[in-house]
Order: sequence, then C-alpha cells, then structure tokens
Amino acid sequence: MAAGRIDVIGLGPAGPAHVTAGALDLVAAADAVFLRTARHPSVRAVTELRPEASSFDRLYEESADFESLYEQMAELLLEAAAGARVVYAVPGSPSVAEASVLALRERAPARGVDLVVHPAVSYLDLAFDRLGLDPAGAGLLLLDAASFKTAAAGLPGPFLVSQVWSRHLLSELKLSLEEPVGSERAVILHHLGLDDEAVVEVSWEELDRTIAPDHLTSVFVPTLARPPAAELAALAETVATLRRLCPWDRRQDHRSLARHLLEETYEALDAIDGLGEEPSEAPPAAAAHLVEELGDVLCQVVFHSVIAEEEGLFTLAEVARGIDDKLVERHPHVFGEGVAPEHVLSNWEAAKDARLGRRHLFEGIPAALPALARAEKFERKLAGAGLAGGEAPADLDDEGLGQALFLLARRGVAAGLDPEGALRRRLERLSAAVAALEEAAAAGGRSLAEQVALTQSQPPLW
Repeated sequence: MAAGRIDVIGLGPAGPAHVTAGALDLVAAADAVFLRTARHPSVRAVTELRPEASSFDRLYEESADFESLYEQMAELLLEAAAGARVVYAVPGSPSVAEASVLALRERAPARGVDLVVHPAVSYLDLAFDRLGLDPAGAGLLLLDAASFKTAAAGLPGPFLVSQVWSRHLLSELKLSLEEPVGSERAVILHHLGLDDEAVVEVSWEELDRTIAPDHLTSVFVPTLARPPAAELAALAETVATLRRLCPWDRRQDHRSLARHLLEETYEALDAIDGLGEEPSEAPPAAAAHLVEELGDVLCQVVFHSVIAEEEGLFTLAEVARGIDDKLVERHPHVFGEGVAPEHVLSNWEAAKDARLGRRHLFEGIPAALPALARAEKFERKLAGAGLAGGEAPADLDDEGLGQALFLLARRGVAAGLDPEGALRRRLERLSAAVAALEEAAAAGGRSLAEQVALTQSQPPLW
C-alpha cells in the first residue's frame, strides 16, 4: 500500500481572502478533506471546492477534555490517510496554538504517514498590526487563556492571550492577576479582519463585561504589577542579603530559628481569629494584621530555605515544587482518575506510611505538638484503624466541650497537677501500648483492630 499523506493547511485569521492559493490547490487535489471546525469564516473557501468536506465539530461535545479531543482527531486523520492523500484544514496557522497538529506530529512517523504542514497567515499578524506593536521589540509573550494563570506567573508581560473563547475565561483572566500598572488598559481583539471587527481598550474591571467572546477573540495584556513569583524571589534575595550583611541573621541556623517559626505560627492563628465569624466582613485592620502575620510565617519558611541552600541541602524552589507535587498526588479525584473522594485520605495516609517506612500507628505525629493537639491526631489515627472512640454524646457541642476541658484543667491545677504534662504522659503510655499491640498483631497475621478485639478482657487502653 502506498504511504499516506496529510497536508495541514491554515484558513487564516478571518475571511477567505487570507487563504492562500496553494492551500486551495491542495484542497482540490486531495482524496479527502477534513476541517477541525466548520465554525470559521474561511470555511466556505474550502466547502465551495469540496462540499463533502467533514468537520470534527461533533467531537467537541463527545470528548471529556481537550487533550483527548485532539488525540481523537489525530487518530481519525491518520486512519483516513492510510494509502490516501488527506487535507486537514485548521483555523489561522497550523503552527500557532494548534494542539491537534502537535498530536499529528507525534504520531504520524510511527504510522508511516507523511505529514506536511504548510505556512499560513496567523491571527498574530492582524493583532500586531491593530496594536501597532513590534512583538520582538516589546518582548511580547504568547499564552493560551486556559493555562494563562500558571504560565504567566513570575512574568511582567506584555502578553497576547489567545483562545479566549468564553466569558468564563475572560473572568478567570481578570481574577488571575492584579490589574496593569499605571493607567494602562487591556485590549480586547475580536473578529479581526471581519466586518464586525472590534479592537476595544477596557479597564481591568470591565474585561469580562464589554464583549461576548468566541473562538476569534484574544486579549492584549500590558505590563502588570509584580506577580507573586517575583515578590517571592525578591523576598528570598532580601533574606540572602541579610545572611551576608547582618550579624544576627548570619548567626542563625535551623535550630535557633525553630522557636521563631512556632511563635510566628501562633501569632498568625491569633490574627485568623481576629477576622471573626464572617471574614468577608472583617475590618481592613484585621485583614492587614493577618497579611503581616502570614508574612512573618512566610519569612521563616524562606529563611530556612535560604540557609538550606547555603548548606547544599535544597532550595526554596524545591520546597514549593515539593508541596505542589504533594497536593496533586493527594487529590487524584481532582488531578487523576477513578478515586472516590471518601477514599482519598485513607489511601494517601497508607501510601505516605509506606513511602516513609513507618511501622507504628502514631509514628510521624510530632512529639513537640501541644498535648491536646497531639491527642486529636492520635484519635484520628485510631479512627483510621477502625478504633474510633465511639459515638459522641448527643448533647456535646463546641461550647460544652470547651467547658469540660477547661473544668478538667482547673481541677488539675487545684490538685497541684500539670494538665499539659499529665495528658502528654498519658499519650506516651497509649503510644507504647498500641505499639505492643501492633507487634502482636503482626506476629499473628492480624490487623490492629482484630488484635484489640482479642484483648478486650484486658484493661482498656483509652
């Protein structure tokens, strides 16, 4: 069988005038013609030559996400090109923001199909003209609306944002960044090259309220205020400077800073309480106080990271990347597939214990925690092992629990006892008893819950 071939052509940014004569010659000579979408003003230039040309519009409703959509398009095109010559027509240029073409580039060689991508006029050409902008001189960055928030992090702009096809994406774009600096305004570029072309400067707050966007809409975003990544980088550099030039900061190490991390955390907790029951209604002073206290906590994280970098251990970037990876791993029901949310926590804890080589139920619970906080974590671990403390009394509420705990503390003090120390020692005895039960359970091939059931005649552990 003769090798198949796919010619990818672009339909340009607007009407048929932007479709090249060479592209139309390919359409006329092809064995079959496919359109990524029939929703484009240049499509009629193709359908006048080949009325039977088919589009992939139906796949947009059938596919679960865009990635699988473009993979499916590529597979259908490769199947059609087996021993045949196929033309695949896409909006704009095949080389600009065309994920389906990228999918074809990856798959065509292994399938024995020749893939030829032909140059075409892009929407960028019209956008640069309407903006009066030299993209190279301005340092313009081209980004996709769907990934703009993460792709633009740490970058000041300017940006040209494509694929802004819905009002929802316009809103996300507006909320993802602070507004442009000074008096600069965003520019919406809509239907460039068509009779209803609109190039509209808008204030940041009006970005999603001015034009009903579609697949022929893009947005120019001028220079922005410094994004969060830039502010973090500046903070890290300030701390590094202090380590070089300030005698006190230079003397610090992880151990000497430990108490400061604890103190700043408690102060941040106080500031959170200061927001009240309805944080959205908190006075500006309360919000400013929390900003300050969270900044102090963040400073401790950066300080430890800068010292660790000096020691050759890790960097601030590794800390951020590590927690980002952990969040993704811990939420397979959001970033993965097939895991029911109610099973996520138990699955995560089991995987974490296995990864860290933990053998005992309470291993990994910090000994430095306040005794009551540590007791709460003990109970959560017990509940995860099927050993919860039982049903809560029907009349127990937040006020009642607080009152009972305070009464116990007062009685302990009246008896000359240390309530914190007493609870801490009780937890140590419980931990030792559970460890012994775990060893017996492992020896007998039983679960901890089964082992506890076998020892019910013994004095209760809790």
